[in-house]
Amino acid sequence: MTELLTISLPDGSKREMAVGSTPADVAAAIGPGLAKAALAARVDGEVRDLNRPFDGDAELALITARDEEDALELARHDFAHVLAEAVQALWPGTQITFGPATDDGFYYDVKAPEARDPFSMDDLPAIEEKMREIIKADKPLRREAWSRQQLIDKWEAEGEAFKAQWAQELPENEELTVYWSGDDWLDMCRGPHLPSTGKLDPAAFKLMRVAGAYWRGDQRNAQLTRIYGTGWLNKKQLKAHLHKLEEAAKRDHRKLGREMDLFHLQEEAHGSVFWHPKGYRIWRELEAYMRRKMDAGGYREIKTPQLMDVRQWTQSGHWGKYAENMFAVPDMVPDVDAEDENAAKTGAASPKVEDDANWMAIKPMNCPAHVLVFKQGITSYRDLPIRLGEMGCCHRNEPHGALHGLMRVRQFTQDDAHIFCTEEQVVEEVRTFCKLAAQVYSDFGFNFAIKLALRPEKRLGSDADWDKAEQELRDAVKEAGMMSEEFGWEELPGEGAFYAPKLEWHLTDAIGRTWQVGTIQGDRVLPERLDATYVGEDGARHRPVMLHRAIFGSYERFIGILIEHFAGRLPAWLAPVQAVVATIVSDADDYAQETVAKLAAAGIRVESDLRNEKINYKVREHSLAKVPYLLVVGKREAEEGTVALRTLGEKEQQFLSIDEAIALLTKAATPPDLVGED
Repeated sequence: MTELLTISLPDGSKREMAVGSTPADVAAAIGPGLAKAALAARVDGEVRDLNRPFDGDAELALITARDEEDALELARHDFAHVLAEAVQALWPGTQITFGPATDDGFYYDVKAPEARDPFSMDDLPAIEEKMREIIKADKPLRREAWSRQQLIDKWEAEGEAFKAQWAQELPENEELTVYWSGDDWLDMCRGPHLPSTGKLDPAAFKLMRVAGAYWRGDQRNAQLTRIYGTGWLNKKQLKAHLHKLEEAAKRDHRKLGREMDLFHLQEEAHGSVFWHPKGYRIWRELEAYMRRKMDAGGYREIKTPQLMDVRQWTQSGHWGKYAENMFAVPDMVPDVDAEDENAAKTGAASPKVEDDANWMAIKPMNCPAHVLVFKQGITSYRDLPIRLGEMGCCHRNEPHGALHGLMRVRQFTQDDAHIFCTEEQVVEEVRTFCKLAAQVYSDFGFNFAIKLALRPEKRLGSDADWDKAEQELRDAVKEAGMMSEEFGWEELPGEGAFYAPKLEWHLTDAIGRTWQVGTIQGDRVLPERLDATYVGEDGARHRPVMLHRAIFGSYERFIGILIEHFAGRLPAWLAPVQAVVATIVSDADDYAQETVAKLAAAGIRVESDLRNEKINYKVREHSLAKVPYLLVVGKREAEEGTVALRTLGEKEQQFLSIDEAIALLTKAATPPDLVGED
């Protein structure tokens, strides 16, 4: 009697299949349509090749293009392999290293043959054409198990020095696999892959750029060329992505920041921002807005030092975990070795630091300083919750290559706050914060998703405390009515901070990109390490729970996001210049100045444009500067006491009296949290 395997399908049905059967066989047994659509399989939860035989009885879910996340990952992985094959076909002697899928595509690191220069943008069209040729050839992608020595011998024989080095480091006791593309090209890879190159759409990818890269990311190693591409399931997805990139380029906050004269960056202060008057006006409006929100929410604003003794950072645990990202004074950070790490865990001062009592560090975050403020005097349970807020300037030694305009800087200011509360108050405080954050993001026109980042593998604190902290955050979101598909609720295993789980707010901008901004974390570790206590109802000392929270995250990054979200056309209440009064003829200069004075008296940020230029030139120039309102005046307007009002982005203009224009602009320029107030 022939032995059969039992294959369980997602709909609850079962299929009896012969030993040696594959997911492709199951798809064919179900129907020709599914057999054609199937791309790969999830076997007992693991994504596998469609043609890989079952190991035994299994649960099977077939992956098609409808399973977009899995399908894209597979397609991008295959595009990377096709890229490497194409480069080697065009330029024999090219050495390949590795090439993974990325969030929107793929790349492969290669080394050009000695006889030619490194690859450049000029080579991309030829590589693309060769890739399409390989895809259209519909070459089967076939998996084979090889020994480590087989791999080493192959790569050494073919002069693939990088692959040979990689193979030498692979474990001998694990199954090592290669994938053939047809019968003439292979790469070592764990897989999985699509059944053949023909499952890729030759019109669904584009090579984007080349960049220098070092073997294994180490600048002491050989320099390679990294070829980047974007890859999708079909031409429509690729077209949408390229359009999004075009939009993103138009909205680039660095470009708009120059055009609108908001800020600049330069090498003399690399990673820090020079704010110009107009840019700093945006900052001031945001800061005033957030200060009103914090005042209304019962926060007490404080200001803490930039420099603190390294021993304080050691006791808090940050020195052991974060020293390489901190700026120390003098300008040389002591090594954090095993002895230092042990000191950080026990809360004792680092032995190296004790040798020099003058070690100071510039704060990368505000939380330890806020604990020190909390510890001043004796705190009763009746005083809790205590909400301490700070527009706190911090410094982090971000890698040079990671810096990016306002989005990633070394000096930044947070709308930071810490709530010290009892165990019983945690859920209500987090619920209240959820509502506050939702209101803030709504005021700026953002949709958002809430995600819960759970405990990482390396963490401080007991499992019991982590269980409690994670559940408190869940309960708070549920009580806020936000644990639903509408709010994109999701849990992220392993992505919490080393001391606490956290809720994250992910904003979606006008072109569909997401930005992680606000957070709140439930921390029981730092109050313990820094000996924060309050006197309970029983007269004994108790540890408060410390909630770390921010909404903007950092002012720099949030302003960058706003510039790109609005493509520079900020809401009138945020615009640095809210209105310009422009003259058509010089005879209207005096009237224009009177109009400016009236608008300024009404609280409008207004400028005049009396230049001897044509009005169409002025309109175009102020439109490029993203001024929300342009009030045009000539002889007739001066005689009638009116203005011709042009609103940015609208074709039609309105003819209004001065009082009507002031009323309209005053309403538009009112911050959203003050709408309706006298």
